[in-house]
Amino acid sequence: MSRFQVRKVAVLGAGVMGAQIAAHLVNVKVQVVLFDLPAKEGPKNGIVAKAVDGLKKLKPSPLGIAEDAALIGQANYEEHLEQLRDCDLIIEAIAERMDWKLDLYKKIAPFVAPHAIVASNTSGLSITKLAEVLPEEIKPRFCGIHFFNPPRYMYLVELINTPTTQPQVLDQLESFVTSSLGKGVVRAHDTPNFVANRVGIAGMLATMIEADKYGLSYDVVDDLTGKKLGRASSGTFRTADVVGLDTMAHVIKTLQDNLKDDPFYPSYATPAVVAKLMEAGALGQKAGAGFYKKVGKDILRLDPAKGDYVPAGGKAEAIVDRMLKKAPAERLKLLRESTNPQAQFLWAILRDSFHYVAVHLADVAESAREIDLAMRWGFGTKQGPFELWQQAGWKQVAEWVKADIDEGKALSSAPLPGWVFEGPVADNGGVHSAQGSWSASRNAFVGASTLPVYQRQHFPESLFGAGGVDPLTAGTEEFKNEEIRVWSLDGEVLIASITAKLHLISPAVTEGLLKAVEIAEAKYKGLVIWSPDDVFSAGANLESLMPVFMKMGAKGIAPEEKKLQDAMLRIRYATVPVVSAMRGLALGGGCELAVYSARRVAHMESYVGLVEVGVGLIPGGGGLTYIARRAAEMAAAGNANADIFAFVKDGFTSAATARVATSAVEARKIGYLLDSDIIVANKDELLFVATAQAKAMADSGYRPPHKAVFPAAGRSAIATIKGQLANMRDGGFISAHDFHISALIADVVCGGDVEAGSLVTEEYLMALERKHFCGLLEHPKSQERIMGMLSTGKPVRN
Repeated sequence: MSRFQVRKVAVLGAGVMGAQIAAHLVNVKVQVVLFDLPAKEGPKNGIVAKAVDGLKKLKPSPLGIAEDAALIGQANYEEHLEQLRDCDLIIEAIAERMDWKLDLYKKIAPFVAPHAIVASNTSGLSITKLAEVLPEEIKPRFCGIHFFNPPRYMYLVELINTPTTQPQVLDQLESFVTSSLGKGVVRAHDTPNFVANRVGIAGMLATMIEADKYGLSYDVVDDLTGKKLGRASSGTFRTADVVGLDTMAHVIKTLQDNLKDDPFYPSYATPAVVAKLMEAGALGQKAGAGFYKKVGKDILRLDPAKGDYVPAGGKAEAIVDRMLKKAPAERLKLLRESTNPQAQFLWAILRDSFHYVAVHLADVAESAREIDLAMRWGFGTKQGPFELWQQAGWKQVAEWVKADIDEGKALSSAPLPGWVFEGPVADNGGVHSAQGSWSASRNAFVGASTLPVYQRQHFPESLFGAGGVDPLTAGTEEFKNEEIRVWSLDGEVLIASITAKLHLISPAVTEGLLKAVEIAEAKYKGLVIWSPDDVFSAGANLESLMPVFMKMGAKGIAPEEKKLQDAMLRIRYATVPVVSAMRGLALGGGCELAVYSARRVAHMESYVGLVEVGVGLIPGGGGLTYIARRAAEMAAAGNANADIFAFVKDGFTSAATARVATSAVEARKIGYLLDSDIIVANKDELLFVATAQAKAMADSGYRPPHKAVFPAAGRSAIATIKGQLANMRDGGFISAHDFHISALIADVVCGGDVEAGSLVTEEYLMALERKHFCGLLEHPKSQERIMGMLSTGKPVRN
């Protein structure tokens, strides 16, 4: 199959979804033009211009950096349809009106390039019916593409074919969406609301029915159906508020209009409370009120009996809380047999979900894999319904569900399908196996996709029962201690995986990293620092140093601090390339570890910064030394006579304000990533790209940089910064202790008490870092901040 190149994308519709899809395309460096109707007054592109400007104000930001909004091309259907001829992919994202969509398709059809894929971002309309209006030559290149809101952050994208969609078109689109956009693709059948919304909204409706049946308040239900149940922390009713009750009602109406023969049809009725709230304009979070309402700092919940809002805060009962902490088999047994209303409610909604997905598996998806991944990626559940069922004991749970159906306790009288009790699934003990996941339509286990793009994912997300490989036991192990594992997947590149909580850097981690460099230099082409979860490293493990500090004070910490600094230099000057594969948090020591590597490969959602001032300290693992060195390098690259201070001040500000980049793109702007570093869209491709980079660097004859002296900004720059800080302190913007910490940061990044332009070394600056770091450890106000963070997890301002 020839490679499908997406050089330019058109997004039709500058509403909430269309504009944010365009923003995400910009994030991943895909050229995009955003279309909408011509404005009736003012410039013809006024509607699009307003939408693009609005992107810069949204929180969480749909853009990696706000100024990239300018990269979104602006167009309207009256003047610019010719631009479609240059587009390889056209995504239609206008309002969910079949007639409007069909009219637009007729309008754009003459301008669609012969090779271009056309896809509708609908949340539930029939893709097959949408295709009917298209010319015959476009139908084979038309499909559904359903992004979840917000598109930058939600991992799930559903792809839906029609009877006329060419298989290779969906393969090409899946490869692009997976690798270039960084998404998890689930292929859905063309049924109402597809997979995630079909199962998820049906589950929310069932939860509302059962909550009413057992007389539970909305806040209690949300506590029960949030993290305690392995689901999104917003639970059920708060999720409805966030989504918007009007949006939810639209999805419900799709079920009502198109599934009249569904055995669960009665449960698709719009809940009376939802109808009443909508009538009052209480559409949820965007309207300021829904099931919940915020008044000042207080969160209130609706009390339907009173017809008014009352203080929220209801929680699960302790006995139910304990049940939910048990292993799945015992957990479900306890919930089912309990007389506690909260426990009975939980068993009921779990039973309803098992019943629903079993009855509808053949209709909505190719296999159970798609349903479980859709619920993980689209609704934030820790595991899908089939996974939990299988983990809790397939046959026993099936008998319990059957008994409830027979006794009339379930939402529907539809029996569980025969495959649940007899045949391959029953013999396997569930729908997921090493051979694949159960397809009720094919009556067989079906393997995961074998598209070439998935060869870039060494450790894709695995489902319970599918026999996925644990990356922390995979490959050939070279070294291991209690907080780090050093291993190789291919015998060419060594991998260091920090296994400590939040991947905090302790003496044991430092020891492991030094060992990894030693082994890599002796036997491998390079070293990649990578861990298989959402944290690269959240910084230094202060708690691990507490015993030393309590016994010896700051003088006991100084040698440990020097070991960490020496380890950073050892990594920087290793004879093989060290590549940091960053994902999620890279804070404090984690940021320092990254900047001392030869290269960084960062997932788009990387949050990078030097945050030590939050605990009353300064960066002590070489972070400030890096800022000083990079300032000198940038000044030299621009002009040999350039003022180094101009480059130092941005780095100083970032460290002194604990600024955290909220994307890899922003981390590059701040200076923690360089132009030569790689930003990866898909989290599961991070290790593949990082090891490829290490090999390429080695094969290109990698040599570490020379140790060199470089000029410092000096005492005059320190005086300038301290003058500005004094104004902030005297104006009440920062405390006296903030002033003290910031002055120490300035002392290091400017090179201490030396003339401007004096040549310094990394070791000299690290000694300054170490001195000030240890001095702050002895300061009572810094100790207050450290103890506050360790005990509450929140910064103390003093």
